[in-house]
Amino acid sequence: MTRTTAEILVDGVLDLPENLPERVEEAARLHLLDALGVGLAASRLGPASGLLGVARPDGPCTVLGAATGTTPADAALVNGTLVHSLEYDDTHTGAVMHGSSVLAPAVLAAAEAGKAAAPEVVRAFVAGWEVLVRLGLAAPSGFQRAGFQGTSVAGPVAGAVAVGLLAGLDREGLLDAVAVAASFSAGNFTFLSRGASSKAAQAGIAAQAAISAMQLVQGGITGARDVFEGDRGFFGLYADDPSAADRLRHLSGDLGSRWYLTDAAFKGVPCCHFLHPFVEAVAALGLPDGGCRRIHRILCRVPQGQETVIALPWAAKQTPGQADEARWSLPYVVALQAVRGRVLLSDFVGPPDAEVLAVAARVDWEIWPDSGYPALFPAEIEVEWTDGSVRTVTIDDVDGGVGRPWAADRVIEKFLGNCEAAGLPASWSVGFAAEVKDAGLPDLGSLRSLVSEAG
Repeated sequence: MTRTTAEILVDGVLDLPENLPERVEEAARLHLLDALGVGLAASRLGPASGLLGVARPDGPCTVLGAATGTTPADAALVNGTLVHSLEYDDTHTGAVMHGSSVLAPAVLAAAEAGKAAAPEVVRAFVAGWEVLVRLGLAAPSGFQRAGFQGTSVAGPVAGAVAVGLLAGLDREGLLDAVAVAASFSAGNFTFLSRGASSKAAQAGIAAQAAISAMQLVQGGITGARDVFEGDRGFFGLYADDPSAADRLRHLSGDLGSRWYLTDAAFKGVPCCHFLHPFVEAVAALGLPDGGCRRIHRILCRVPQGQETVIALPWAAKQTPGQADEARWSLPYVVALQAVRGRVLLSDFVGPPDAEVLAVAARVDWEIWPDSGYPALFPAEIEVEWTDGSVRTVTIDDVDGGVGRPWAADRVIEKFLGNCEAAGLPASWSVGFAAEVKDAGLPDLGSLRSLVSEAG
């Protein structure tokens, strides 16, 4: 009997080796650490910092930045929202998936609730990532073209696989969890119309959905085996591409031999990942203080497929209503780098800066049809100076991705900076980072104790 796509996917997950390759384990630990650092910073600044009181104060699971525990579902919801709220969390650029904002909160909540051991946690986290990336690669940018954020569509499914493994679900249970989780898939792009922070919550909802799907299956709820196939299946509904199920079947064939997690990119600046190579291109100009006054015009060539996120509608992108909204604004972020020579977390707090807005008015854009996106995240700018001369800068791919990977020290440096932004003492942060890097399972209880002692 021919297996369905879901059956091929789940069978591949169950066949993953108990002992992961060392480079995969190290990548998993670093991505867990990065997500925790971003979430801690977000608990003190940014649009989701008021969420700490949302979680019910009764349970074994940690809410980042809070002194009391909560339920697994609430921890996944709040932590996932925190991690995604600063646009500082990792991305698999080819699949356009923010994996750790969903998978780290879901897996860590399930691990705390079930007292899982470090190797089980790392393996579940890796399995979730491998499923998530394959879901994205099966329909390249398809979810986005249909109006959905891919992370919030595929995140519940991948997360359910990860927490299902930790819960000890068998093959049939995991198949049920995949199908039930697909009932939670959602997350549209309407947040772009006014810079709404609901995009952050989409990752949290996906993480919560992973926990809920697993719990529903444990309670007896079942799901269809052909959840990916047909016009009314997962890809037909969310990507308008039923044929993507066939591509997922093919992509599932190398589970256990091809590891996509190691390709996931860390973020060096807290804004939409599409904007990162543009920031780097402006930085390459080497502008001195006040050098932005020499700029007559900056033309940005935007990879086709990115424009609806970072360039449209252009007038609104040039004049964001609040600094947090500017995380998705090509002209504002380009101008920010030109004016200040860096892009920091603090740049997206409060109202937009008047000097930055003035430079943003001199930024223009055009479509770049054959840029290499989504396999690459490139950028090209053409700067016309006030003396009439022109300079072009091209960035072939984003910093931190598979072609330009970060060393572990840079991930740890980012984590320590985020902990400082969260007001945590360096003595704790350094020890915590070493623990995660070496063991993969942090003592989140120590974080709760630290927050409690700080009052």
